[in-house]
Amino acid sequence: MNNQEGRYLYGILADGERKELGPIGIGDRNDTVYTLPYQDIAAVISCSPVVKYPVTRDNALAHAKVLDRAVEEGTVLPVKFCTIAENENAIIDKVLKDRYQEFVDLLKEMSDKMEFGIRALWRDKDAVYEEIVEEHKDIKALKQKLLKEKDKQKRYAGAVKVGELVEKALAEKKQREGTEILEALKPLSLKWKENSLYGDMNILNTAFLTFRERESAFDEKVHSLGEKYGEKTNLKYTSSLVPFNFVEIVIHW
Repeated sequence: MNNQEGRYLYGILADGERKELGPIGIGDRNDTVYTLPYQDIAAVISCSPVVKYPVTRDNALAHAKVLDRAVEEGTVLPVKFCTIAENENAIIDKVLKDRYQEFVDLLKEMSDKMEFGIRALWRDKDAVYEEIVEEHKDIKALKQKLLKEKDKQKRYAGAVKVGELVEKALAEKKQREGTEILEALKPLSLKWKENSLYGDMNILNTAFLTFRERESAFDEKVHSLGEKYGEKTNLKYTSSLVPFNFVEIVIHW
């Protein structure tokens, strides 16, 4: 593709009418986002230069903002970030026509569903390490022994050993406490996806797909988990009608 004017593709919508969704297109040009129908589905698109958009926070938010607006019109399947066609005909012929039944089936599967995101983080790193030492007698005994050790090499070797034991215990504690929260939410979910954890303080980063009618029950469960773990664990909770974590339509031109 050359640097020409193309069409940026955000998602596939369960609505066969042509609609304008507002001047909210990616790229800070205020391009109008609109739907391009085919039978009873449509592509959600806007004009855009045929360029490689960098994955910045602003661009990712712009992409997500369009999908959040589109889902007001019906069930939406998110398309991979920075999917750009040369023109509308390419979208109709190579996307909507070629993959029509796939999209209809997936839209039906995602109808009346929503996703929740749960991140759990320990609040106080020092408190967690102290708890680990108290929970593991071998670590506590070794630390106490090192306080009396006068040989520098032995102290160093002992400190390395303590570090290894603490790291192992930390991973086990993270797995155990994260699993407790995960298991409490699974019964309310149809699917779940465990995302990457970054840093020692993160113990859970999971997306859950559930029926929209279960939103209140899910809210209540998260609230009860917050009360149970809130003293030492911070639960961060998000929700979306767009199944970002469970669907990503990839299109090869």
